[in-house]
Amino acid sequence: MSGSKTSSRALARINYDLFEPENIAPPAPATLYTSIREHAQATVSREEVTPPDDGLPSVAELYRMFDQFNLIYFGGKLPPTVIEYSTRMRSAGSYTPGRRLIRIGRKYHELFPGEISDTLKHEMIHIVHFRHNTAFKAEAARIGASLKARPHPDLLRPPKYIYFCPECGREYPRQRRLRMASCGYCTKGKTFDSRYKLRLREACRK
Repeated sequence: MSGSKTSSRALARINYDLFEPENIAPPAPATLYTSIREHAQATVSREEVTPPDDGLPSVAELYRMFDQFNLIYFGGKLPPTVIEYSTRMRSAGSYTPGRRLIRIGRKYHELFPGEISDTLKHEMIHIVHFRHNTAFKAEAARIGASLKARPHPDLLRPPKYIYFCPECGREYPRQRRLRMASCGYCTKGKTFDSRYKLRLREACRK
């Protein structure tokens, strides 16, 4: 009997030593799991329960996946988190700590539907490690989550600005305005050269 108690205490220490959470004060796993389940049920009642036409998991299914991954990989320590699809974002997913919100990019997963689980695990790590630092990479390796999403031409945003070099004519499509930039082909070295300063050809913003 005493051996069983010792094993339980040791397991508890292992569970709570998985991370060095910045802003998480986890209750007992059973209590946390109940809170997550109640939170998911309350949210699902406001969401579409049937799978969307594109074959991706419903929001209800995303919550069930979250519960499962939380228990398997994080010892049930992650706090209740809101999960939703985004039809605007072109990335695989994102996590907003202030709102405790995981957003799953629908455009990305319409192209790569088999990566939903991988994206969700990636964003769950961000609950504890917000930046892609060494600790994040270690956790990704531990639970089998990818560090980067796959690129695809359909996910590229159209440029807001198009610059050109006055010397060679090469174009540089950009999302942001350039202030002091010179052509990378005509400039020798990495120092800015005013002779080849890029000029704005077109502002594509609507």
